[in-house]
Amino acid sequence: MKTGSKAFERARKKAETILKDPEKTRKIVDSAINKASAVKTTSQFQEISEKFQALIRMIRSYISKEYREIPWQTIVLGITAIVYFVTPFDAIFDFIPLLGFADDVAILTAVFSSINHELDKFIEWENTNVAEASPEGISAVEADFEEIQEG
Repeated sequence: MKTGSKAFERARKKAETILKDPEKTRKIVDSAINKASAVKTTSQFQEISEKFQALIRMIRSYISKEYREIPWQTIVLGITAIVYFVTPFDAIFDFIPLLGFADDVAILTAVFSSINHELDKFIEWENTNVAEASPEGISAVEADFEEIQEG
């Protein structure tokens, strides 16, 4: 996926570095969850929230080695989108009302479009495996997002 954006290219390079360290990957995912909880009420973000949550679960499953059926480029794109999302200085500054998250949402939407098939495969795997493994049928990541939505 090419965006032509220097900020996106910097995020991609950072993502490749982050993916080499599971702890850094966990931290960037946690940062994304925290930011998502702060912007959950924006209508732009609400439209992509479900895919965003699936991406977070897929990355967590990947770094915990539960789900490894992901092409390297897909995981890099996913982390790149998250890095772009949590980076404060991107194309449109996030503190600008109504416009601040527009570029973040645009990048996330483009990435979701690009990796949609892999996200669908992950969700199918998750529905088969995670529900069987958890007595309540809910994963820790889903609990994080329920907390975000209730908070």
